[in-house]
Amino acid sequence: MNATPEVLTVLSGLLAAAAPDDRGALWQLDRQGRELDANLVRLPAGGEVGEHQEDVLDVLLVVVEGDGRLTPGDGGEPLVLGPTTVMWLPRTSRRSLTAGPDGLAYLTVHRRRPGLAIKSAPASAVTYEGGEAPCSLDRVCPACGRMSQESAPKYCGECGERFPGR
Repeated sequence: MNATPEVLTVLSGLLAAAAPDDRGALWQLDRQGRELDANLVRLPAGGEVGEHQEDVLDVLLVVVEGDGRLTPGDGGEPLVLGPTTVMWLPRTSRRSLTAGPDGLAYLTVHRRRPGLAIKSAPASAVTYEGGEAPCSLDRVCPACGRMSQESAPKYCGECGERFPGR
């Protein structure tokens, strides 16, 4: 069976419909069976995504609207971002983003993360110790729902949203 191409969204329409102070993921690729993930992320004027690193995936970043700068975590010179700029962010590269005076909207595209698999523990390893499992909701991004691997994340490694109260 052949898959059928389809228009998923029109980015300019999403950006036009967003409120001026909307930030974070405005759109996410959500088709079942896909091998890619994509997000339209928007930062307001002066907004930032703190320094972070993606350890597993290369990311393609395409600036759709506005301007800003990407600062490499290795102390290199900031890179200027403007409409139609396409950047490759290799896995393990550290970086931060800062929006310019008109804000910054960009599309990120990367290979889809493997889903979490729940496996049963061997019967001999199961012991009851009582109590409840620790709550991890403080590690779930309020914008995109991704669970951070860090114990006290400041910014989401997926969409750049700042975690509340950090």
